[in-house]
Amino acid sequence: MKTAKEGIVREIMMGSPVTLKPDDTLDLASDVISLGRIRHLPIVEDSKLVGMISERDLMGTAVKQIFGLKQRSKSALLKSVSVKDVMKKRVITVEPDVKITEAAHLMADRKIGCLPVVSAGTLVGLITTTDILRYVEKLGYDDSSDGIHR
Repeated sequence: MKTAKEGIVREIMMGSPVTLKPDDTLDLASDVISLGRIRHLPIVEDSKLVGMISERDLMGTAVKQIFGLKQRSKSALLKSVSVKDVMKKRVITVEPDVKITEAAHLMADRKIGCLPVVSAGTLVGLITTTDILRYVEKLGYDDSSDGIHR
């Protein structure tokens, strides 16, 4: 692998992520996740991160609360539950100038698929495990001797 200057989170984060507000409903969260093909949604109030909801959180909550209901009842329930009732309120964040390796270690250690990137208390982006894998790949992937059989 190539030796390179160690990168920082701001270089690979996704800036200006889609966000929701705490009073938005689970049906909106579900639509944003499925239509946007995203897995993590920051919940923001007055530009400040107040929580996170993931596709897994949404599905787990939905399954627990709507098991056995007819489709019409499921839809009504998702419209009646607020994001704030399901979101994770204690969110681990990183700053834009944190080393990518430090963010990767934190994500692996805590089993987190996404870290919100916050500067002066304001959400500025997201970094995911996919972002980190793409960064590692760009460091010097050479498929001539990768040992992968295709």
